[in-house]
Amino acid sequence: MSSEHFSDLFSAFARDGSVTRADLLRLFDDSGILEDDPRAKRLLSAINRSSDTISREEFLALMENSPTLFESVLDGSLVIPQFRQFCDGIAKIFDNVSETRHGTLPTYIPQLERVDPDKFAVSVCTIDGQRFSLGDSDDYFCVQSCSKPMTYCIALEEVGEATLHQYVGREPSGKTFNELTLNSWGLPHNPMINAGAIMSGALIKRKSPSDRFDFVMEKWKEAAGGAKIGFNNAVYLSERQTADRNFALGYFMREKKAFPAETELLDVLEFYFQCCSIDTTTKAMATVAATLANGGTNPLTGVQVFRPDHVKHCLSLMLSCGMYDFSGEFAFSVGIPAKSGVSGAILLVVPNVCGVAVWSPRLDELGNSVRGVEFSKRLVNKFKFHTFDSMLGLRDGRIDPRRNMYESRLSGAYAFCWAAAQGDVSEMRRLVARGVSPSVADYDGRTALHLAASEEQLEALRYLLQLGVDVNPVDRWKNTPLDEAVRANHSSVVSILKEYGAKTEQECAASEVREAPGEIR
Repeated sequence: MSSEHFSDLFSAFARDGSVTRADLLRLFDDSGILEDDPRAKRLLSAINRSSDTISREEFLALMENSPTLFESVLDGSLVIPQFRQFCDGIAKIFDNVSETRHGTLPTYIPQLERVDPDKFAVSVCTIDGQRFSLGDSDDYFCVQSCSKPMTYCIALEEVGEATLHQYVGREPSGKTFNELTLNSWGLPHNPMINAGAIMSGALIKRKSPSDRFDFVMEKWKEAAGGAKIGFNNAVYLSERQTADRNFALGYFMREKKAFPAETELLDVLEFYFQCCSIDTTTKAMATVAATLANGGTNPLTGVQVFRPDHVKHCLSLMLSCGMYDFSGEFAFSVGIPAKSGVSGAILLVVPNVCGVAVWSPRLDELGNSVRGVEFSKRLVNKFKFHTFDSMLGLRDGRIDPRRNMYESRLSGAYAFCWAAAQGDVSEMRRLVARGVSPSVADYDGRTALHLAASEEQLEALRYLLQLGVDVNPVDRWKNTPLDEAVRANHSSVVSILKEYGAKTEQECAASEVREAPGEIR
């Protein structure tokens, strides 16, 4: 990135020749880039150490700490530009859903029955590493069946699609997740039910069972961006003690010769119980989901954990098979690839946008989190996250947070004028940073200065004047910004404009007459 470009960024955010440290920190906070982000640690530390007012030279030096991230935050080019407004929308959904109290805890795994049923957490992580959490997001819970997408992706990395699907099908089973049944070829129906996850685990080979589990835990940590991933031994023992159906599934598949040769069945079952007993938080799980949303590359570290084609296969199966017997209805009404677990967790993946993790222990009769399902439904009712929303092209009142809220209505020059009329100086700065001229006008010749004056947006007005825009532009009706202010009786606007030499259209015309050269005879 050229120094000229970053110099332009400085000009977009400067006031009286400098940028304030407080403004820079606010921009990062509003964008959802947190201090523990490995990409931002050095940069934010440098900003915190800087002086209250930052000169052009200091600004360029700060940029060197993380040029791409610095530019993306300042010019609003992160995947969800208006991240603070997006978080406000998520918070409203969270508050509404938190009133839901029905559902029951699972009884067949004793440790899960002892969890506080009122726990509730939601975390979001975008593919650009923007993060936001609510509720009990630091509490640990067992991933249970939310481990299945990871196990499937790891198995794909190990043996490839062709080999893996010689042992596991790709169709919804139409039966409960632990049903004692196989498809017509004698294979598990898909990797998102117990039999399929047991089979996927059998394809992950290492020298010893301990090496295999260590390897999988490292993959979880990579997908979570280095966040702590734990293991709940009490749940593991409880799961193992009450695993009659899973043992039956294992022996049934062995009887049908479904496993690869030399499979140690008991080791494979133990591995399955261990994977279900992995402990995490919604914060970490949202980053795992974001890694899947980002085609297998972790958004915080840049590490490619999985191949994009393997992630594509995983998301396809999550969409069709990830929500137990509710998968078809969920795909229809929510339309987001998801995987639920009987711990009350739901992992949601919005491809190329973000990952979302929800945890609330009370379950419905199908084994899905009651609040989690309700949150998911409300999410797509507010935001255009359904997989097929892009096909509609309808203005139905829902928000597409991927697009700037002004640029979704307008583009380029019109977006800047609209932001000026709303008094959104932060957005004006971002648009200037992207290269939009502050002197642009709409189809009526009305500039941002006209609109800021007519709407009495004083902060926007001062910002435009500091940028040195023409103080006397004339629109198609021959009105200047001062004319707009006088007509609306905005005395404060009139005063500010006159400080910068603004004139009415009549004063401009009179001045032109006085300055015109005499007629030659």
